[in-house]
Amino acid sequence: MSDTTKINNGNTKEVVANGHQEENSKKEIRVWCDGCYDMVHFGHANSLRQAKALGDKVIVGIHTDDEITKHKGPPVFTEEERVKMVKGIKWVDEVVLGAPYVTTLEVLDEHNCDFCVHGDDITMTAEGVDTYHLVKKANRYKEVKRTAGVSTTDLVGRMLLLTKNHFHQGSAEYAIEKEDKVLFDNVINKTIPKCKLLLSGSSNMGQDSSAKSPWTGCSQFLPTTQKIIQFSDGKAPKPGDKIVYVAGAFDLFHVGHLDFLEKAKELGDYLIVGLHTDPVVNSYKGSNYPIMNLHERVLSVLACKYVNEVVIGAPYCVTEDLLDHFKVDVVCHGQTPIALEDGKIDPYAIPKTRGIFCLIDSSNTMTTERIVERIISHRLEYERRNKAKEKKEVEAFEALQRAKLTQKAG
Repeated sequence: MSDTTKINNGNTKEVVANGHQEENSKKEIRVWCDGCYDMVHFGHANSLRQAKALGDKVIVGIHTDDEITKHKGPPVFTEEERVKMVKGIKWVDEVVLGAPYVTTLEVLDEHNCDFCVHGDDITMTAEGVDTYHLVKKANRYKEVKRTAGVSTTDLVGRMLLLTKNHFHQGSAEYAIEKEDKVLFDNVINKTIPKCKLLLSGSSNMGQDSSAKSPWTGCSQFLPTTQKIIQFSDGKAPKPGDKIVYVAGAFDLFHVGHLDFLEKAKELGDYLIVGLHTDPVVNSYKGSNYPIMNLHERVLSVLACKYVNEVVIGAPYCVTEDLLDHFKVDVVCHGQTPIALEDGKIDPYAIPKTRGIFCLIDSSNTMTTERIVERIISHRLEYERRNKAKEKKEVEAFEALQRAKLTQKAG
């Protein structure tokens, strides 16, 4: 008679009668990914999802603030914030802070990783050296498809430009158009001094019509049902599960959202997040919010390990139908102000009447507006960073194309 015990990579050990163990011959495959992971978005998450498919465990190395500043320019988020965000992604098993900017064989060996995985774009040091040249040479490098249409560079560009074209509706929903004159007035809850600026220089970022980078210059994201399926765990709540519902914009998914969702999940077994449409978000946030459109926000939230399900285009007012359909036991909201619908209707009136509403204090004061404030207060630094990054990417892409042509000719 034998017992079977699961080990954490999904393989099994069989304990046989004589006390010896026969272990599956399959070795646990450990995959190394590294990067800045600044303003973690669904593009990062998709890369890690693909990396997970190539092995059993994903170990993510994160560069320090000093390393990023040296090679790329100042990060938007601190290293502590970036570590927390990556730990919150459902496909990540371990996180290592202080990964070298150039990936070495020593770092792979130190963390028992078989190979390194990165997207099919090129990452370079300040000196223009491919950061993966060592692991490539040793054949310990695998490439996954980069998620077209999103990058930190692009998101920074949207904030600097205050563009609205990323959430156009109807036939123009994914049209990309250049906004030549953008007035920057009374920005971000009036916390920045009033000014009227014609944004030049940065107008080349986040715009498909003028951005030159073959990897990060495009802000057109084309969603598919397949992508949503890949990000979703597809599991329904089990009988007896306590179901928690939260709703909001969840724009530029950040550490404040992460801490809030962790607290919400602690109140039950199954967490459903309702995401408001772009026009609804814009009606209560104003300016050019949301920075990320509905489809982008769906994937960002689905990548969070605390989230089980997302309601796409949830009603602003929580309805009886919604509560009954999903069999919701608890409805939560954070410490941010609740905007009344049409200036008079409490969106949480029904769950309050049912006695299932509660406020959560995540003890994290980060908001989407604060992120935008960071970007705007360091506007010139980020413009320089984005321009320098774009220039290096264009040069690298052109060199790659020349090398391919030479190979064909040879």
